[in-house]
Amino acid sequence: MADGSPPPGPDPVGPAPAVRPFLVTAGRVADNAPGRTMPVETQVVATAEGLDALDRLSFERHDIVAACRLPQSIAELAARLRLHLNVVRVLAEDLRDAGQLTVFVPDFEATHDASVLRRVIDGLRAIPDSRGILRDTD
Repeated sequence: MADGSPPPGPDPVGPAPAVRPFLVTAGRVADNAPGRTMPVETQVVATAEGLDALDRLSFERHDIVAACRLPQSIAELAARLRLHLNVVRVLAEDLRDAGQLTVFVPDFEATHDASVLRRVIDGLRAIPDSRGILRDTD
């Protein structure tokens, strides 16, 4: 999760899969059409329909919906499930189209605004280290 804590409940996956990514997505790649691209910071969360369908979903789709009980980014999801980033993007698009995931794509301008990045850096520097000492601000 973004705050470093694991999501509640048991980890829905076991060891890293041995199946090739193109087999999981039937050879499809992430859609690059305008308005459909899922940046790595895109937040996904399971819908009630997705959680109700868990028992009927196949392997990776099941793992994605199960892991998305709380919102998390595409990047976090790929890392947690040990799946290739583009595999998660393709499957998340499928699950969104099926109504099993809700997808929140961040505003491009907000994510690339230098003032936002500066505030994030300043916020990180304001976090005390393990000895309770604030980091130098420059």
